[in-house]
Amino acid sequence: MKMTARRPVASPLRPHTALRNLVLGATLVAGLTMAACSPTVSQRGYVPNEDLLKEIRIGIDNKDSVLTTFGSPSTVSTVDASSWYYISSIHEQTAFFAEEAVDREIVAVYFDENDNVEKLGYYGLEDGKIVNFIDRETPTRGKELTFLQQMFGNIGRFGQGARPDPTPGR
Repeated sequence: MKMTARRPVASPLRPHTALRNLVLGATLVAGLTMAACSPTVSQRGYVPNEDLLKEIRIGIDNKDSVLTTFGSPSTVSTVDASSWYYISSIHEQTAFFAEEAVDREIVAVYFDENDNVEKLGYYGLEDGKIVNFIDRETPTRGKELTFLQQMFGNIGRFGQGARPDPTPGR
């Protein structure tokens, strides 16, 4: 019987292969992390381009011609409908954070009492003021106490015994 020398069995992962896989995995995780941190951008609304804005003639055009040129406005003034607003905004959201407006353009078309264009207004994000319609807080009546006032407010009020008349407000 002839004996042959056995070769040592190579490990399934060679040292350079394990290092390569580690670097590849780290690169993949870093890439996915960076992709998750890139903001999602969305554009909303419509603002007419400059060529269309040049077509509007103050004192000559009326609501019908503006509607034909620009289309329906984003919103109309609520008091007397003498102003039309075309609003466009760009919002960004990064990962799970709240969405934020990063740019806003508003073209306001103001009409006179004969429904003719009186003037055009141009506004941006810097011209706006944030109005919080819903603040998710319930207003309370009475005096608001600080933490210390709440903690030490009852000192000296204990041990006086029960009130003879338990009617509230007396």
